[in-house]
Amino acid sequence: MHPFRFAVLLSFGMVTGCSVGPDYSVPKVELPEHFLALTPTTRTVDAAPWDLTVWWNAFNDPVLSQLINRALEQNLDLAQATARIEQARAGLGAANAALLPSATVSGQAARARQSLETPLGQVLNSDPSYNRYGSAYEANLNAGWELDVFGGLRRGKEAAVADYQASQAAAVATRLAVVAQTADLYISIRGLQARLAIARKQVETRQHLLSTIEHLYAKGLAAELQLNQTQGSLNQAQATVPVLQAGLDSAMNALDVMLGKPPGTYTAQLTQSTRIPDIPKFASLGSPADLLRRRPDLIVAERRLAASNARIGEAISEYYPKFSMGALLGSATSVSSGNLFTNDANQASAVLGLRWRLFDFGRINAQIDLAKGQEAEALAAYRQSVLRASEDVETAFSALINREQQSKNLAQGEAAYAKARRTSFTAYEKGVVSLIEVLDADENLLAASDGRAQAQTESARAAVATFKALGGGWQREATFPNPDPLPPAI
Repeated sequence: MHPFRFAVLLSFGMVTGCSVGPDYSVPKVELPEHFLALTPTTRTVDAAPWDLTVWWNAFNDPVLSQLINRALEQNLDLAQATARIEQARAGLGAANAALLPSATVSGQAARARQSLETPLGQVLNSDPSYNRYGSAYEANLNAGWELDVFGGLRRGKEAAVADYQASQAAAVATRLAVVAQTADLYISIRGLQARLAIARKQVETRQHLLSTIEHLYAKGLAAELQLNQTQGSLNQAQATVPVLQAGLDSAMNALDVMLGKPPGTYTAQLTQSTRIPDIPKFASLGSPADLLRRRPDLIVAERRLAASNARIGEAISEYYPKFSMGALLGSATSVSSGNLFTNDANQASAVLGLRWRLFDFGRINAQIDLAKGQEAEALAAYRQSVLRASEDVETAFSALINREQQSKNLAQGEAAYAKARRTSFTAYEKGVVSLIEVLDADENLLAASDGRAQAQTESARAAVATFKALGGGWQREATFPNPDPLPPAI
């Protein structure tokens, strides 16, 4: 190409600051206007909207809130995610530096002794004034700057910014997972403690029944069959306790690890059983479109899509020439350092560089095709993430609504079985019914009480899953400040 054309091209690029490759825009995704699982009959009209930022406070459980705060401070998964943000920030710093001039300072001092046995040394030694020792000193400042005429470096920075934002969103996603898992484990612990209390109460009830039967058997008023049936029923109730205790120990150990501590650290604090947290009432929860702004995993997928789009332009920029400027300012002298930095020792140079991969277009085409394929994959991943997020919310709402209804039904059934048990035992003491009716009533009451505790636990866990599916637990404005604008193209 003619030098004049190069000059025109360079001037045009410096003025317009163009960036080759496709400009990014967030893809549109079709979503329903409202959540399908929520209908006017499933909403609590007089309930205040949930504060998704600190949703765990809606359970009104101080211990739960305290444990979540500890998890946010101590969890090691969250520490790893924070470290990954620092790694992405370093990559962003490197992309920023590529757009700026670079400079290096170099200096050297040399001392040499010429051999007199070489042809050169013999010739030089023939001069009486020849000094076989020599010194050289040099100090230079080198500067270089790649002129981003076609925006390849700018596209690289766009990709680095998107990667950095994706790492931030990934850390938020880890935060949400830690909070949700901590709450889920805590609720599971309270549920297991409630079931253990029911089982132990049932054991106590059957021990009391066994002592009554033994007293009657000793007086000849009860058959041996009744005694054996009562003993077997007691053993069956006792057998449920170790299983529940093993599950409780496992959940407590998992919670300790979630809090970044060895198993057993918080066991004493949680040993005293309390009620299963109540399910918060819910009202308006926004629309499915709000998930695109709240779900951090969707933000991760969208930012990765933006990064892959920018890398297409970065690859396309390899079609075009690369211009650079270089300069050197320094001083060099020999024999004596006293002459360094004098006018006679000063040296300077300026270079305008050109690099153009004229015969490498096949490899450039392959790189562009690779970037486009990665962008298509990221787009499909983003759309799939949106669909799965919608699925998560609908499933969580459905579980929450139906588990809550199940819990209410089982609570009513438990009350009815408790009344039937009292009636049957009174009738047995009067000789109206057999021991079989009492044991059946006992078994039904135990099953109803245990089922009610499980349903209440699952309802609370479904509420946690709903908060997690909605992307609650963070504030976008505080987490993702507006990034610094890209510098103008050179």
